[in-house]
This record gives sequence, C-alpha cells and structure tokens, in this order.
Amino acid sequence: MIPGLSIETLLTVHVAVSLLGIATGLVAMPALAAGRWLPGWQAAFLITTALTSITGFLFPFSVVTPAFVFGVVSLVLLAAALAALPARGRSRIATILYAVTATLALYLNLVVLVVQSFQKLPALQPLAPTQSEPPFLAAQIVVLVAAILIGWFSARRPQIR
Repeated sequence: MIPGLSIETLLTVHVAVSLLGIATGLVAMPALAAGRWLPGWQAAFLITTALTSITGFLFPFSVVTPAFVFGVVSLVLLAAALAALPARGRSRIATILYAVTATLALYLNLVVLVVQSFQKLPALQPLAPTQSEPPFLAAQIVVLVAAILIGWFSARRPQIR
C-alpha cells in the first residue's frame, strides 16, 4: 500500500492501468500477428501490463491469491519478453520468445477481464453466477482461441522492424 493513497484510489488506478494494458495489447499483438511491428504500441502494452501487476501487489493481502499468482506469472512473462526484445528482429528464437511471452501476458489480462466482467457487471452476473455456466466458459474459450491464434501468427511471421 502507498501511504496516503486510499484503497478506492488504488483500485481506480489499477483498473485504469489494466484496461489500458488490455487496449494497447489488443492493438499491438494483432498487429504483430499480421507482421507489423508497432514500437509505440508494443512499449505501451509492455509498460501498462507491468504496471497492472505492480499496482496489484500494492493491495493488502494476507495469503497468496490467484491474483497474486497471475501478477507474478505476468511479470515473469514480461521479463522474458523484454529480454527477447533487442534481438527480436534478428533471431528467430527471440522472435518466438517475444511473441509467446507477450501473447501470454495479454491472455492473462484478458482472463482476468472476463472473470471480473462476469463478477462485477450487472448484465453478465445472472448469466454465470458461479462462473461455471456456458456463457462464462464460452467467453473464456473465445479468449483462449484468440490468444492461440495471435501467438501462433506472431511467432510464425517475420517481423518488420
């Protein structure tokens, strides 16, 4: 927790940064899958996605939660993506590593978006009150298939610098 910052303010910042990470990822990663390198969008995606995890760690907690695990995994994926970034245009392995890790980081954010949407949005709550109903599962399958396709095409296509 940051002294002087209320939980409500932290939550607002965390949600805003998370939505920015998802929005920039939904521009950057499909462009990458199409063979286009958008450096500004990629940078914004990596930074806001890292900030999503970092701000998530500022909430008070007493036990390890799924959110904490997602944050750690996301930061590990982003570290690998950053490590691959300098060689991405010259090394096939670096291209694949970047594509896979960046796509997985976006996927984790999208999974959380679906979960939070079904928990918090009044229009979606009745459709999947326990998050085991078909609408929730269908949404998660759509996100998974989209991530697989984005990752697959991002890793297979040569990237223009």
